[in-house]
Amino acid sequence: MVRRNRKSLGVIINSIILLLIAACMVIPILNILAQSLTSPDRMQDLSGLSIIPKGFTFQNYQILFSNPQVTRSIFISIFLTVCGTALSLFLTAITAYVLTRPSFVGKNFFMIMLIIFMVFEPGLVQEYFVVKDLGLINSLWSIILYRTIDVYYLIILMRFFEEIPESIMESADIDGAGHFTKFTKIVLPLSKTAMATMGLFYGVFRWNEYFRASIYINDPSKWPLQVLMRQFVVLNDNSSMMNSSGALSAEVLKSIDFNSLKAGTIIVSIIPLILLYPFVLKFFTEGTMDGGVKE
Repeated sequence: MVRRNRKSLGVIINSIILLLIAACMVIPILNILAQSLTSPDRMQDLSGLSIIPKGFTFQNYQILFSNPQVTRSIFISIFLTVCGTALSLFLTAITAYVLTRPSFVGKNFFMIMLIIFMVFEPGLVQEYFVVKDLGLINSLWSIILYRTIDVYYLIILMRFFEEIPESIMESADIDGAGHFTKFTKIVLPLSKTAMATMGLFYGVFRWNEYFRASIYINDPSKWPLQVLMRQFVVLNDNSSMMNSSGALSAEVLKSIDFNSLKAGTIIVSIIPLILLYPFVLKFFTEGTMDGGVKE
């Protein structure tokens, strides 16, 4: 009875600690959401811990989505994320498959070279001149092709591929399956959890990329959302947000509260990632159940 009470007390304490940690993460996001939905003339009524909007309004989102620069940058970010993630997943998976084949000659050499590339990254100046010589300055491909294969993620995926029983691969060899068939029909279906994890990592990285985009993309019409958000939220460049807002009435423009508009911009930038997590979580749950059932 005493041991059970101690166990119950431990569960309660752990639950309280986890709830406090969750509150520390969720409350700032809810506060930003409340700011974005608060009427501009009621912003002074919000405190740093307020999570309920004052004078509920969608005015900030109306301003954002009526701005062609914002909508264009959102579609550019989606394009960069989808294309970059798909390309990174394909190249990382096929490289991991090749490097985990027992018959591959020179595996140790290539692994050493990859680790060297991971530890000693080229300088930004050299990288810029390579991009320039390739003619990719002011091109979205300069962002898509950047770090297409992350060596750390490659090693993780290699460890996962190595867990696939070799007997399955040998059976496929007996049936006359080639490497492409084994890769697409055996390795990938058995690696859904790993591929979903890598896809999430690559997707978050691609969506949040702004540094290289701000260097390689000179045309504001090709800016992804993160670069536009940095100009507006971090550098306080209001002109980057308001130059294309001619469709709004003068009364709306006069009533704008830039702090609440910045909050709306932040919410717009994180919504896609929040929507992505439930879909990826399904694969995590399936992987946990597959590994937990013993017969």
